[in-house]
Amino acid sequence: MNRPQAVEKMIEVVKKLPGVGPKMAERLCYHILKLSDTEADYLIDSIQKARQKVKVCSICYNLSESDPCPICSDISKNKEILCVVETPQDLIAVSKVKDFNGLYFVLGGALSPLDAIGPKDIRIDKLLARLKTGEVKEVILATDMDSKGETTAVYLAQIIKPLGIKVSRLGYGMPVGGDIEYADEITISRAIAGRKEM
Repeated sequence: MNRPQAVEKMIEVVKKLPGVGPKMAERLCYHILKLSDTEADYLIDSIQKARQKVKVCSICYNLSESDPCPICSDISKNKEILCVVETPQDLIAVSKVKDFNGLYFVLGGALSPLDAIGPKDIRIDKLLARLKTGEVKEVILATDMDSKGETTAVYLAQIIKPLGIKVSRLGYGMPVGGDIEYADEITISRAIAGRKEM
């Protein structure tokens, strides 16, 4: 028996979400269809409000309801240390670490020649513009420990070092192939404390 066309369309849309395959998309859609009208309206309203209120910070490119974001606006932050991450989720993970009091920069991805993602496809030019202000003395490269993250870190180190800025990479604690957003606070704290100059 064929599914209704509206359900098929819904599954096709949900399948496009990261990490959601055909079976998971089908389960999620049928779960949503079972929600009461109140629950469904709440889900729809929360998505719409997030889309309307959340914007990108013009300084660090994190997601926020204000511009600049609360982190960039915090005068107690150490403006000489900049932690570069791939995604807003990575920023949230690192910001939970009490030992780090610097600022952040969200690249918006990682270099991936196989996927045709080069330096112009992520915010490397905006990062360099920020570094050229002279305020930052150290950049911590907190990209993922997979091949894309490593490629990005090596590339960034090569273009940042000539600016006279210290470049370090997360140290022990982060597993190779691991995503920062899934690491716990202690692991990230150890990785920041054990960072190595590149």
